[in-house]
Amino acid sequence: MPWTRRLFLRRSLAGGAALLVACGEGAEDATDGGLSLLDGGLPDAADGDGPTFDAGVVEDGGALGDGALDAAPDMMVVDCADPFEGGELLEILDFASGDQPTFHRSLGQGWDGRLYFDLRQVDEDALLTPTEQFFVRTFYPDPLDPDRAGEWTIEIEGLVDAPVSLNVADLEPRDMGAFVLECSGNGDFSQFGLLSAATWQGVPLSEVLADVGVLPDAVAVKISGFDEHDVPSRNGHSTPGAAWVIPLDQVEATGAFLATGMNGEALPPDHGLPVRLYVPNWYGCACIKWVDTITLVGADEPATGQMIEFATRTHQPRPAPALARDFLPPSMDQAAMPVRVERWQVDGETLFRVVGIAWGGYAVTDALEIRFNPDEAWQPVDVCPPMRSNQPWTVWEHVWQPAGPGLYQVRCRVADDAVPTQRLDVGFYDRVVRVGG
Repeated sequence: MPWTRRLFLRRSLAGGAALLVACGEGAEDATDGGLSLLDGGLPDAADGDGPTFDAGVVEDGGALGDGALDAAPDMMVVDCADPFEGGELLEILDFASGDQPTFHRSLGQGWDGRLYFDLRQVDEDALLTPTEQFFVRTFYPDPLDPDRAGEWTIEIEGLVDAPVSLNVADLEPRDMGAFVLECSGNGDFSQFGLLSAATWQGVPLSEVLADVGVLPDAVAVKISGFDEHDVPSRNGHSTPGAAWVIPLDQVEATGAFLATGMNGEALPPDHGLPVRLYVPNWYGCACIKWVDTITLVGADEPATGQMIEFATRTHQPRPAPALARDFLPPSMDQAAMPVRVERWQVDGETLFRVVGIAWGGYAVTDALEIRFNPDEAWQPVDVCPPMRSNQPWTVWEHVWQPAGPGLYQVRCRVADDAVPTQRLDVGFYDRVVRVGG
């Protein structure tokens, strides 16, 4: 099926976090490849390891909320040239680097439970991850009963006038926007499948704290979640105790919220039913699931076990600080990588289309570049429509003509020293692709 790229309409939704993308011709059908922001649709689950391009449709508004498509506060029409128009897609190449995991299937149990998302599915009209394919790192604790989620309470304690027991059923969630979530332990071993994007529903954490009497000595809030499993971790990589300390001045600055839904539905058990913390642009280890306690703490609060366990992965000083106040925000710098390499036949010529994503960071950039092997020159990628937000992620592409058969190491960079790119700088998101042979 030829891939076409004509006119795109992009506008901000849900406070500028979610983006609507539509093709100028046949836009009503632009739902292939996943959960489309165009219609809020939920696709069919993939049943194999390779990329799938089937999707379903739900009611208008869908995960974006009723009326989300009625207003166009930030509308832009861009004519994007398509060098592959009229061509034939011949194959999608496998990445030769890393393992070849099983995608979209539950693996392991408890702390060792994993589900990897196949990033090859991401495209302009499929920016969001279907809920059933959204990555999982740690499954629902077996001592909990999901049928009793409606009785869940969060204890708010510590440096407050009086402890409060908050019934989650009394929260009034709203659309919070579309955001990327990445496990800090993501890597090539899973084809970087611990990375996904969804719309989230919930309540700002700042509003919850405003309703309790926070004492003047409180400088931070510790969010703790239920983290007990009947089966211990087999590899010892996971330890009990999920909690993260957030400085109070960062609660509102980051837009942290208590999430009760994703993609317009209640949180599934493996994603934190009935409530999890979500901090936009922070790694998943800080986005605590099954939140059961919120503690207001002072300046000398020790770092939690979870903070220390994930200190290296969140780029903390070494050795890991003893006090929570000395931890850097576990935020994601600007990152980018290819997610799909396609071989095309266009007017009798073989062309390769490299499709990638850019995410993380706090500053929109137009300086994204790509390189094929260390001895080759850097080249700008095509970002059309241009990047307008760091969330959920931006899809880019590059027309490539390899010099010949062989292995190619593909690396991205941001050619702007003002944009922090910690993981890109060390080649963390490098991919290796084999052409021919």
